[in-house]
Amino acid sequence: MSIISFKNFSFKYDSLKFPSLKNINLDINAGEKILIAGPSGSGKSTLAHCINGLIPFTYKGTISGELYVNEIKPYEKSIYEVSTFVGTILQDQDGQFVGLTVGEDVAFSYENNNIALDKMHEGVKDALNKVGMLSFIKETPYSLSGGEKQKVSIAGILTTDTDIMLFDEPLANLDPVSAKKALDIIDSIHKNGDKTIIVVEHRIEDVLAHNYDKIVLIDSGEIIAVGSPDEILASNLLPKYGLREPLYVEILKKCGVTINKDDKISQINNSIKYKEKLLNEFNKIDSKLKSTSRSTILSLDNISFRYYKDEPYTIKNVSFTINKGEILAILGNNGAGKSTLMQIICGINKLTEGNLILNGKNINKLSIKKRCESIGYVMQNPNHMITKDLIFDEVAFGLKNKGLDDNTISIRVQETLKTCGLYAYKRWPISALSYGQKKRVTIASVLVMKPEIIILDEPTAGQDHKNYVEFMNFLESLKNIGISIVIITHDMHVALEYADRAVVISDGAVIANDLVPTILSDKQIMERANLSETSISKLAEIYEVSDASNFLAYFTNILKAGEVHE
Repeated sequence: MSIISFKNFSFKYDSLKFPSLKNINLDINAGEKILIAGPSGSGKSTLAHCINGLIPFTYKGTISGELYVNEIKPYEKSIYEVSTFVGTILQDQDGQFVGLTVGEDVAFSYENNNIALDKMHEGVKDALNKVGMLSFIKETPYSLSGGEKQKVSIAGILTTDTDIMLFDEPLANLDPVSAKKALDIIDSIHKNGDKTIIVVEHRIEDVLAHNYDKIVLIDSGEIIAVGSPDEILASNLLPKYGLREPLYVEILKKCGVTINKDDKISQINNSIKYKEKLLNEFNKIDSKLKSTSRSTILSLDNISFRYYKDEPYTIKNVSFTINKGEILAILGNNGAGKSTLMQIICGINKLTEGNLILNGKNINKLSIKKRCESIGYVMQNPNHMITKDLIFDEVAFGLKNKGLDDNTISIRVQETLKTCGLYAYKRWPISALSYGQKKRVTIASVLVMKPEIIILDEPTAGQDHKNYVEFMNFLESLKNIGISIVIITHDMHVALEYADRAVVISDGAVIANDLVPTILSDKQIMERANLSETSISKLAEIYEVSDASNFLAYFTNILKAGEVHE
């Protein structure tokens, strides 16, 4: 029986000329677990907002056709009434918090339903404990890191008793192990009740490892396909529409394997039948990891930091270099100190001990304004950077402050917008963008300044595969002309394919500084830093490969090259 039914449904935002959803026909049955996937700007979040009532009550526009959710038309009711049977985690966590503390925020649905105080306290503590955030119960939500905010949002939905639970990009900003735990929690919600689960997510590999009934593929506001994960993976539709297949599926296809739905390849263990083919490919060449020697542009020398004099150090005796013309990945669990450390480099936080040496000169006392001439920083949350209403004006803001002429500004802004996949939206209001598109605007506003070092905090979070490949390729082109790129990332795929080296932070200290395949093949480091193995590493385990780091490196190179070794 359908609990959600779209019938010839279309929607156009008042601020836009054309519909964002076009002639949608979709039935979701009660108790199903659904993944909605599509490239950035495809209409995924718009579809979700129609289900949970944010459209038309928060985002105004014109509706045609019909939508039934739990046998009512949500757009004819109130958003409160819709919320009694649709629970939502928003993509932008800051737009969801209502409590002054984490505990108050998670208790919100209990308070609305007049739950007894003792049961409320018990339920809040249980929900926070499930997501590993109980110790933060008295903290303000806005003081948390992006990943910690996401966990609190998940705890909040655990306290609801709605029939439908909708998760809009639930893995955004989560480290790999936390992402797996979040998906495990979604699994348990689904298994322990009659809940209908809808997940909107870019990280398809992570999601498909958790047994979904259907994938709904959407592009340009239209539904392209609805099918089981095995049917969609066999169809080659994901890469056609700018989405990334699981890495192991991509490798199998690039090694000449023709997959059909009966292979049930959505479960990685079923790839064992192709063991001989892939091992023959791997054994063709002597593939040994090699590091490249580069000159140092920035040195961190025994950096330590604490917010207040009597508090413990948040950053502890950190030393490493950032080299000229490299992409350096900063890896680690949520709350490890990665963003804090990068803010020390930029001057947002003042180091307590140690020295920062840029191009041979100590910059400990250099102001943020002076540092930003050489070091650009893109924050994790785009809402913390955006100051203008229009995309073009936001990207042009720094250039105007430097006093450049209008023609130069126009040329540089348009070039940067093209690189970041935003040129078509250059005159759009930022308020009309998705969270992922806002991220690209903030990246563009820093890239347009052409600094020597660019630090990006989770640059690919919320980006579809096509857009992040285009963007990472652009970063590689900057690397090739000597600009240093530092990326704080939880995306091991990005680190594997693009980073020349990685530094791993755990509990405010460096625990590894090495090539990415070497790090991701070290189980002890992986466990300490909450890094989860990629599906290429999992293939190495299934195939009983002794040289896992070189297996990982070789097949990563195949992914980038797009073809097998001849």
